[in-house]
Amino acid sequence: MDNKINSQQKKSKPQFSPQFYLFWGISVAMTALLLGGFGYYLYQIRLDRIARTQPVQAEASTNDNESNNSNVQSLKASDLVLVEQKITAPDISELKDDDFGKSVKRGKLYVEDTYRQLPKHVGSKLNCTNCHLAGGTTPNAGPWVGIIGEFPQYRSRTGKMDALTDRINDCFERSLNGKPLPASSNEMTDIVTYMTWLSKGYVNKAKLTGRGMPKLVLEREPNLELGQKVFLNKCASCHQANGQGFVGTDGKYTYPPLWGPKSFNIGAGMARLHTAAGFVKHNMPLGMGGSLTDDEAWDVAFYFSQQDRPDFLDKKNDWPKGGRPKDARYQ
Repeated sequence: MDNKINSQQKKSKPQFSPQFYLFWGISVAMTALLLGGFGYYLYQIRLDRIARTQPVQAEASTNDNESNNSNVQSLKASDLVLVEQKITAPDISELKDDDFGKSVKRGKLYVEDTYRQLPKHVGSKLNCTNCHLAGGTTPNAGPWVGIIGEFPQYRSRTGKMDALTDRINDCFERSLNGKPLPASSNEMTDIVTYMTWLSKGYVNKAKLTGRGMPKLVLEREPNLELGQKVFLNKCASCHQANGQGFVGTDGKYTYPPLWGPKSFNIGAGMARLHTAAGFVKHNMPLGMGGSLTDDEAWDVAFYFSQQDRPDFLDKKNDWPKGGRPKDARYQ
C-alpha cells in the first residue's frame, strides 16, 4: 500500500522540460542587465548635473564675496547704527582689593565728597555728584557711565579737542569754582580710574539712553516771579528760601547752595538757563524727577540760575571760534 501511495505522489509533482529552465535563466539574466543599465544611466545623469552646477556655484560664491567686500569697503562711520543701550552701573562690592580696586574707591570718594577731600582745588561747598547724581550713574544727570569712550572730544567752548582730564578740570574751575588738578596727579588718576570702571562693558561712542544733560527750551520768555513761587513751594524745603543749601549736624552740606559765594560760578553749565531747566525737569525735586511741568522747570531754572554768584575770570577765552549759546551768562 505504501509503495502505491509514494508512486502516486511522485506522479503528481509537476514536470519541467530542459527548455523551460533555459528560458527562465535567460529571463533572469536579461532582467538583471536591464536593471543594472538603468541604474548606471541614472548615476551618469547625477554626475553630469554635479559637474554642470559646481562651477556655477563657485562663480556665484566668488561674485558674492567680491560684492560683500565692495560693500564693506564703501561703508562709512555715518552708515553704522549703534543700538541704544540702557545705563547700568557695575557693582562696587565686586571690586577686588587690589591697586585698581583701591583707585576706583578713592576716585568715587573724591567725586562724592569733593569740597572736603580736595579743599585746595574747590572754592565752593559743592561736590561733583551734586549734578552728576548717584555717583555719576543717573540717566539725564550727566552720567559718567560710558564716558571714557567719548574722549578725546571737540568742544566749541574751548575750541579744541579736549581730553577727559580737560573736561574734568572744566568742572573744577567752573562748577566747583576752584582750581584744576594736575593731569598726572594721583587724585586725577583715581577719578579717571573710577570713570573707567563705570564705563566697563561699553564700546567707544556707545549710544546710551539718558547720556548727558538734556536741555529744555520753551518758546516764551521765562517769568522770574513765577519761578520764585515754584522755588519757594517745591525747592526751598531742601535748598532753603535763601538758596544757600542745608548743612547737616555732621557739618556736611546735605543739599547744596544754588547761588551765592559757596555755589558754582557763571561759567558753569548749570548757570545757563537751558541746561538748568533740563536738569530740573528730569531730576528735581530730588527723587521726584519729572514731577514739575515744563513751565515750572523753565521758570524756576531762570530764577535760581540768574541769581548772584561768583565770576569766572577766564570767561573771555570761551568759544574762541564762535558759537556762544544764547543762554550764556556773559558775552
